[in-house]
Amino acid sequence: MEKNEQLATFAGGCFWCMVKPFDEQPGIIKVVSGYTGGTVENPTYQQVCSDTTGHFEAVQITYNPEVFPYEKLLDLFWQQIDPTDPGGQFYDRGQSYQTAIFYHDVTQKRLAEESKHRLQESGRFNKPIVTPVLPAKTFYPAEEYHQHYYKKNRAHYESYHVGSGRTGFIQKHWRGEHE
Repeated sequence: MEKNEQLATFAGGCFWCMVKPFDEQPGIIKVVSGYTGGTVENPTYQQVCSDTTGHFEAVQITYNPEVFPYEKLLDLFWQQIDPTDPGGQFYDRGQSYQTAIFYHDVTQKRLAEESKHRLQESGRFNKPIVTPVLPAKTFYPAEEYHQHYYKKNRAHYESYHVGSGRTGFIQKHWRGEHE
């Protein structure tokens, strides 16, 4: 990594839906879909989806904090998920689809916890914010066919984003504040 690059790692349910919001923002160098938080080395998609590895589907973002600060990444992350759902995200259920913020240093941890607290206090949601703030673990890139799925399979991605309930949830709770 270059001197002015940092990593951010977020689990927001299906990783297909977590790439596009970050991918083309200024200061975002790359977004990789993958698996983190579990105990199996180099897990496959099938293993992770079996909910036996402890991994989350996640995205790892390489970014320039001078152009796109971590606080802005956190704001964008919250606008992509239902932070009150402990059982997964939208249509996708199970541990591998749960949300989490994986911090890479004490500053990220502090900023993530402050951001979570502000969201809870905002009253935007009438249930507790359950997304945990966890230490980053080894990140394993997902299989190539999962990378930038929204570009490779645009029609399927769009119908999935709507059909899963994610699009409607974002529109209801964020009214034009997202991408």
